[in-house]
Amino acid sequence: MGTELNNADHPHSHEELCGAGRELYASALRRGRIARSEMQAAPCLIDLALLHPDPDDAQWLRPVPPSAALAQLLLPIEREIQDRRRHTVALADAFEPFMAISAIDPPTTHAITVLEGLSLINAALDRVVAECTDELLTVQPGSARKPKAVNEALDRVRPLLNRGIKMRTLYQHTARHTELTLNYLEHVGPEVEVRTLEEIIDRLIIVDRKVAFIPARSDRQVALELRHPGLVDYLVGVFDQFWQLAVPLNGDIPYDAKTDGITGVQRSIAKLLVEGHVDEAIARRLGMNVRTCRAHIAKLAATLGSGSRTQLGYLIAKSGLLEEQLQ
Repeated sequence: MGTELNNADHPHSHEELCGAGRELYASALRRGRIARSEMQAAPCLIDLALLHPDPDDAQWLRPVPPSAALAQLLLPIEREIQDRRRHTVALADAFEPFMAISAIDPPTTHAITVLEGLSLINAALDRVVAECTDELLTVQPGSARKPKAVNEALDRVRPLLNRGIKMRTLYQHTARHTELTLNYLEHVGPEVEVRTLEEIIDRLIIVDRKVAFIPARSDRQVALELRHPGLVDYLVGVFDQFWQLAVPLNGDIPYDAKTDGITGVQRSIAKLLVEGHVDEAIARRLGMNVRTCRAHIAKLAATLGSGSRTQLGYLIAKSGLLEEQLQ
């Protein structure tokens, strides 16, 4: 039982020699033997085969010569090294034909590259935008951009100023009242042409009509870097279509309050409500926070005399509100 307790309390693995083990082994070498009771404090001596039973007296243990012990301990390590070397050579031989192919054929540019993680996404954006020579198109939905994101965008665009690069940006109408966005636009100046829409597509960046970046997940932790000419041309066409519908930043937004007290924003909300969108989705589509969206819904309900969400959808359809929006 004493030996079991000592094993349990032994402070290292059975593949190394502890301080007590070193002292006892040195003593056994000097004396030629050691009592079995003495080595209970260092079971590693047995585990490493540094002691063996005395054939003449079972109460004593005799030390194995250091040279023999070292050779015995090194043998499995040397075998493992040899095995790994053989494995390394086999891998090199297996891949040698592919190395020859890659040396002959030039590397191709990937049409779609998945970028995972904000650091990798921002690094790719910085690299591609820095190489911009002709045109930078961006779509920035929503108005709740964080200061860090705005500063990163400013650092990315600032080197392009005064280089004759055409820059156009689409925001939502709500960005007109966001201090961070207005400060950003003040820093970049008139070189970045800005227009706004009530509802736009998700974030989009197009560089020189050759490379485009789009989000690939709702949390924006994954993005796609697109270099396929067909895909990039399609996205440029989408941008241009939204641009034609958008209102210049210094222009007036054409949704003044109507005689029935329902604003253009509330009409857009009514349309999305009838389509079945929840409050969070409506707020995201229109670039406002959920609280503001619900305040508009409450005003819309009060104007139409609705007492419930279900009744509100019915009253919107019955009022002809959406038909007026199409006129």
